[in-house]
Amino acid sequence: MKYVEVGGARMSAIGLGTWQFGSREWGYGTQYAERDAEAIVHRALEVGITLFDTAEAYAFGRSERILGRALGDRRDEAFLATKIFPVLPLGPVVRQRARGSARRLGVKSIDLYQLHQPNPLVPLSSTMPAFAQLMDEGVVGHAGVSNYSLGRWQAAEEALGRPVLSNQVPYNLVDRRPEGELLPWAQAHDRLIIAYSPLAQGLLSGRYDAEHRPSGMVRVNSPAFLPENLRLAQPLLEVLRSVAGAHGATPSQVALAWLIRRPNVVVIPGASSVAQVEANAAAAELELSDAEDQALRAASDAFHPRGVREVWPQLARERWAGVAERLKRFGPK
Repeated sequence: MKYVEVGGARMSAIGLGTWQFGSREWGYGTQYAERDAEAIVHRALEVGITLFDTAEAYAFGRSERILGRALGDRRDEAFLATKIFPVLPLGPVVRQRARGSARRLGVKSIDLYQLHQPNPLVPLSSTMPAFAQLMDEGVVGHAGVSNYSLGRWQAAEEALGRPVLSNQVPYNLVDRRPEGELLPWAQAHDRLIIAYSPLAQGLLSGRYDAEHRPSGMVRVNSPAFLPENLRLAQPLLEVLRSVAGAHGATPSQVALAWLIRRPNVVVIPGASSVAQVEANAAAAELELSDAEDQALRAASDAFHPRGVREVWPQLARERWAGVAERLKRFGPK
C-alpha cells in the first residue's frame, strides 16, 4: 500500500468510502449492510487501507454505526473521517453533531471532521470556531471541508485560525476540475485533496455501455449513464482497457492509480465486495509510465459528455416511461 503524509496526518492513498453502508439508494440490500460491510472493513485493514470515510447523512447515521461496529477494537489502525451535514452549522449544533458522530462510530476522537457542503446562509465565522473548540478538546483531530471552492476553503482556514487539512471533491478522469485551482494550492500548502467518486460512479470500470446500463437509484438517475454519454465514453474506456492490459490490471485499477500518481491526492472508492476492496488496494502497487499517464489525460480531454440540460429531455422520457409501465399494473384487467 502507498501512504500519504500531509499536514501532520498519515493515511493510505487508497481509502474506503462507505456511503453504500446501509444506504438504500445503492441497492445493495440488507445482507450487505448486516454482514458484507463488516467483512469489507476487516479485509480493507488487512490489505493496508487505513482511510475510512463516512458521513452522518449516509443512511441517517447508519453508515457511521456500521463502520464503527466493523472497526471494533481495531479503531487505532484507521484514519477515520466523517462529515457534518451543514443544515444549520452554528456553534452549538456543530459541537453536538460531532459528538453524535463520535458516539455512532464508537470512538472518542474523529481523525478528520468535515463540512459536507457549503452553507450560503450561515457564515463560516459562526461555524469554524466550533471546529477549533472540538480540536482543542480532542474530539476532532483535523478539520476538513467538502465540495468547497478554493476561495471558500481559504475562508474556512481564516475563520478556523489554523489549517483546514482537506477538501473532498469529485475528481476522476471524467471530472478533472480540481486540477484548475484546488490541487495546485493543496500541493503548495501541504493540504490534501480527497477524491470522491474516483471511478465516476463506476463509469470508468468499463462495465457499462449503451446496451448494458447500471441499476441502482444513484446511477440510474445520473446523466452520465444515459446511452449517449455511454457511447461518448467508449474512446476513453478503450485507452483505460489498453493500459490495463499492459499491466494485467483492470480499468478501475488504472483509473485509481492515475489519480494517486498526483501528490497530495487520496481516493475513497466504495466496495461492493471483499474482492473489490482487494482490487482497489492493489491499484496502489500499479506503476504507470509517463506515456501512459499522458495517453489517459489526452483521452480524458477528448471526452465531452452531454450536460444535464442537454440530456434532461431524454432522462425525463425514460423516467416517465418507467412510471407509465408501473401504472399499467393497476389498470383494468
